[in-house]
Amino acid sequence: MSVASKHKAEFVSGLGVGMPGAGLGRLYNFCAGPSMLPEEVLRQAQEEVWNVRDSGIGIMELSHRGKLFDEILHETEASARKVGNIPSNYQVLFLTGGATTQNHQVPANVLPDHGVAAFLTTGYWSERTWEEIGVYTDRAYEAFSGKKAGYAHCPTDDEIKYKDKPVYVHMCTNNTLYGTQWREADGSIRLPRIPDGSFLVADMCSDIFSRPVDWNKFGIVYAGAQKNVGIAGISVVIVREDLLKPVRKLPRMMSYEVLARDESRHNTPPVFPIYMCNLVFNWILKQGGVAPLLERNREKAQIVYDVLDKSKFYKGHARPDSRSLMNLTFHTPSAELDDLFCEEAFKAGMDQIKGHRNTGGMRASMYNAFPREGAVALAEFMREFEKKHG
Repeated sequence: MSVASKHKAEFVSGLGVGMPGAGLGRLYNFCAGPSMLPEEVLRQAQEEVWNVRDSGIGIMELSHRGKLFDEILHETEASARKVGNIPSNYQVLFLTGGATTQNHQVPANVLPDHGVAAFLTTGYWSERTWEEIGVYTDRAYEAFSGKKAGYAHCPTDDEIKYKDKPVYVHMCTNNTLYGTQWREADGSIRLPRIPDGSFLVADMCSDIFSRPVDWNKFGIVYAGAQKNVGIAGISVVIVREDLLKPVRKLPRMMSYEVLARDESRHNTPPVFPIYMCNLVFNWILKQGGVAPLLERNREKAQIVYDVLDKSKFYKGHARPDSRSLMNLTFHTPSAELDDLFCEEAFKAGMDQIKGHRNTGGMRASMYNAFPREGAVALAEFMREFEKKHG
């Protein structure tokens, strides 16, 4: 029996057993975010919702000013630094408001009035960031836009055109909607050329801590936790210390300097999401860190890309040199077949595989915690679907 058929046969009462562990009622969750969490993380959280670290109090009830949360918060920061190999001259903040809030918080803190900022627009979210910069300056510009080409690739240095020297260059390292990623052939991060004296601001929402990063060019990195490092309700924001002091007077909750001084808890922080980040960071360390995860992510993605490369039925959206290891986008010959693919995939134990409304088709998101078995199941299902409908 094929892998896909096996999952379909085990699909009972609307609950698949796609994940290892038959009878657990678990699907392979291909959602772009919130995404799959490691099973051991879910198990530990399940226990500690009731009683965290034998304190007699559940994690959701824990005081953000108590000694136990002090320990958890400091552990979370230390684990994040170890996972990401983050230098000591960067502050690690755990903030609310989602990554979209950084569209305002970044320029509010580091871009002077009428300051110059350059944008590399490679997808939906970087386009949103570009659209909102006008609140702070009339001197921002796009050094690259992939919109006319359907956001199918990340640019080479030759395609990037700088005008006035920018304070910073904004990029999005992985584009979830379109399935593109700034990467070398081996999956390692590829960074754009930037003018001397400028720094990079990076939206890493969908690939933070999925591969090693050289921090030298980065001034600020931000990421919503719900894809690779935790659950919704928190963003990890990493700021170089010389950029902490804001260039203008700001409300306290907008100031990186204040938030760093107060250890991410100027007000009541999201205690449970911070705790979940700590569990995920520790899980990554148990896997050997981000370098082994990169190899694992490459293998998972290649299992599915091999099907696309050999097929005349499926067509991928991303240009091969920019194909994401996190979000794999493709479609069949028709919208009707796309819908049927998603319906039958769900019956086979694979959920949330429908593509974004902007792109249609399918999107298989396979972040750090997504198991290899899920990639194998999807690849087998794709082959069977093509045989039946191709």
